[in-house]
Amino acid sequence: MLRTIRIGNGCGFWGDNVDAPITLAERGRLDYLTLEYLAELTMSILAQQKQRDPQAGFASDFLDVLARLTPILKTQPQLKIITNAGGINPSGCADRSRSILDGAGVRNRRVATVTGDDLLPHLDRLLGEGHALVNLDTGEPLQSVRDKVVSANAYLGARPIADALASGASVVITGRVADASLTLGPVVHEFAWPWDEWNRLSAGTVAGHLIECGAQVTGGLWEGWESMPDPAGIGYPIAEVDSDGTLRISKPEGTGGGVNLDTVRQQLLYEVADPAAYLTPDVVADFTSVQLGEIDKDCVEVRSARGQPATSSYKVSIAYRDGYLCSGTLVVLGSNAKARRCGEVLLDRVRRAGFDLEQTHIECLGSGDVVPGLVSPISRQAREETGAAREIVLRVAARDSRKEALERFAKEFAPLVTSGPMGVTGYTTGRPAVREVFAYWPALIDKAAIKPVVSLEGSA
Repeated sequence: MLRTIRIGNGCGFWGDNVDAPITLAERGRLDYLTLEYLAELTMSILAQQKQRDPQAGFASDFLDVLARLTPILKTQPQLKIITNAGGINPSGCADRSRSILDGAGVRNRRVATVTGDDLLPHLDRLLGEGHALVNLDTGEPLQSVRDKVVSANAYLGARPIADALASGASVVITGRVADASLTLGPVVHEFAWPWDEWNRLSAGTVAGHLIECGAQVTGGLWEGWESMPDPAGIGYPIAEVDSDGTLRISKPEGTGGGVNLDTVRQQLLYEVADPAAYLTPDVVADFTSVQLGEIDKDCVEVRSARGQPATSSYKVSIAYRDGYLCSGTLVVLGSNAKARRCGEVLLDRVRRAGFDLEQTHIECLGSGDVVPGLVSPISRQAREETGAAREIVLRVAARDSRKEALERFAKEFAPLVTSGPMGVTGYTTGRPAVREVFAYWPALIDKAAIKPVVSLEGSA
């Protein structure tokens, strides 16, 4: 049994740097490579794709990454891959992955899937059994929007990932699992931690949380980004975890970016409601107990994580149709007031065409509208009076339940180039697209209602 394992995360979301997993696997001396593709909106997009094509519904970027990883898998027999790229269709993703591995002559790597998170096929049964899936923000029961639901997925935990590894899998493809569980699964498997050793489970969860967003812990979004070395070649993170739960966060040698106390503690608190009670399917982690220390260049030690028993519920991410959205931009040479007037004229023309839009928003980018309050009203006025702001990007957005209303809205941008004031330009990409809106519905469900399923190819 390993006393220390090295887990690197080469992807923080679907759309992340496609070269990062390759560099990380080549230089990271890894035991495990994790790839995190899913966000709440991603699940609804994948659900829509699968409705159109039963063979789709997974993060297709993973297949390209896997094909590029096959030469590395041949030379690094210990390297295993854990990913939630399966999305709505883990089995379809696994089938395509098997074909890629076989085609590259990597036939000795077994592929497993973790399913059971997709509640959409069982939604009416669950509602009938009394699982109201109440919106955590509003208190409304899901039944109020049931006919609009396009996806519903429970955040599974680390146990089925550990089970898949124990069954002999080298590539584990999941649907929706908690992000940190992608790391905790292999840690528990390697160290045989009991599922009620809450402090150790918390330590593994901290490791997963620190690396789950990719380069955010190695210099991305850091206030020192402009001065860090080689931002174009920023390295992706490695969590080196000991059997006692102590861990170190680093990055591959020779890569850009940086790992320091600031990057680590800022990522530790990223997307955290209560640092003393970070809720996951596996453990309630207390981030306030964590101690950090820089022990070398680009290496921070993390220790003393404490945890409490996990809750009896899984979080459920539900997406439902909620109308349409359209937004477009123009460049206006001149003042904020001039740009805003152009936006008002655009909306007035939509009203005259017979559509009173349900929601609209005008932003004058470059005048302080992006972060309201950051630019004080006095300084904004001074900029207007002195002419300091000489060009504004006008962004106008609208949301409505009627698609035809937004289609008319989209037609009102181009006319301002010739019928508006002098200095309107930037209209070079055609009419803005009208997009369907998927609203987010957070809920909880009793764990007893969900049965994760591990499937290993070739097993009965």
